[in-house]
Amino acid sequence: MTKHSTANWPALLDFDQQHLWHPYAKMPASTPAIGVNSTRGSRIRLADGREVIDGMSSWWAAIHGYNHPTILQAMHQQLDTMPHIMFGGLTHEPAIELAQRLVKLSPQGLDKVFLADSGSVSMEVAIKIALQYWISLKRPEKHRLLTVRNGYHGDTFATMAVSDPENGMHSLFTHMLKQHLFAPSPQMGFNRTSDNTDIVALEALLKKHHHEIAAVTIEPIVQGAGGMRFYRPDYLTQLRTLCDRYEVLLIVDEIATGFGRTGQLFASHWAGISPDIMCVGKALTGGTMTLAATLCSAAISDAISAGTPGLLMHGPTFMGNPLACAAANASIDLLLSSPWKKQVQSIEQHLQTTLTPLSELKGVADVRVLGAIGVVELEHSDLGPAIQAAALNENVWLRPFGKLVYTMPAFNIPQCELEQLTQGMTNAIATVLNDSQP
Repeated sequence: MTKHSTANWPALLDFDQQHLWHPYAKMPASTPAIGVNSTRGSRIRLADGREVIDGMSSWWAAIHGYNHPTILQAMHQQLDTMPHIMFGGLTHEPAIELAQRLVKLSPQGLDKVFLADSGSVSMEVAIKIALQYWISLKRPEKHRLLTVRNGYHGDTFATMAVSDPENGMHSLFTHMLKQHLFAPSPQMGFNRTSDNTDIVALEALLKKHHHEIAAVTIEPIVQGAGGMRFYRPDYLTQLRTLCDRYEVLLIVDEIATGFGRTGQLFASHWAGISPDIMCVGKALTGGTMTLAATLCSAAISDAISAGTPGLLMHGPTFMGNPLACAAANASIDLLLSSPWKKQVQSIEQHLQTTLTPLSELKGVADVRVLGAIGVVELEHSDLGPAIQAAALNENVWLRPFGKLVYTMPAFNIPQCELEQLTQGMTNAIATVLNDSQP
């Protein structure tokens, strides 16, 4: 990265702080955002000239790093041809090709594709599909959802209602949201041998309320923003069986876990299941454009199309944006042509080796790793800003939240940069914990 910005950054950052909302931030912001001039690979060039290693992959989306030439070339070609066209009554090659790829790669039976704007919207569409399915079958009493504690599915109203109402980020709105059913969280531990008390509790809710439940929603294997919790594949396998037994649809939210992050192309593959509805997003375009998709079975689409009004009642203005679809096609092809499984396994091994010793530090509650995900859970939730600042001093970009300090690097991060990332993360956590001791 050799380009230098001539922007008046002090003035820009002052305006930003006073006028621009950032995710989950005050207005004016309590601290200025950090200006960025450019990106390349797993490196971010800041406005002050520093280069830092990106440990976040832009919230888990930039799985190939930034500015990958293959994706940029596809986007340039599409930009010159047709950056956008309405999807109502019209179609185009990038959208069709993307749907073909998604149908081929997704768990068996998911062959109907709705192209949405973002992950939250794709989950809204999934919920709407489930509800409209039962309405079409003349069973409108099945209008509630069942989910699990510590889940997170988005920031829109339908998705807030199926995110954890107590430990999540949306408790402020709980009394305004539709009231759904919440089972206990799956027991922690990807390799855990379980007593299945979590499944027993979930089945009790299904048995009692199945007549009014349209679907179960869940993040497969990894609960993301609700706690970065990993759970056993067998839980998902049993959940699929229970949904069939009690005539309830299964919606899996693969927005964070899709496209290799856990070590399988989709986290559902760990359990060998096919959901009725699946959402993907984040890494879909390799972190270049906002795009998501909701897939469902033919049985669901047939029922909706045969019902009243016979139409799926959703249609965003920028649905199926050609530029985003072109980026997604290039990203998927790039992923499949790369040794992504070996890359993820190598990252997993490195994170295990370098982060696990942090569990011995006073103030660390747990360290866990799965695929290209490394999580350090602290005992206290007020140290995130200090750890973020300490990591920046190590030339590493992290974005802790609550008690969680975590990293999800790009799959193709060079080994030397991965080592710099984990060393900086380790130093930052150790320094702040040491300084916080009485």
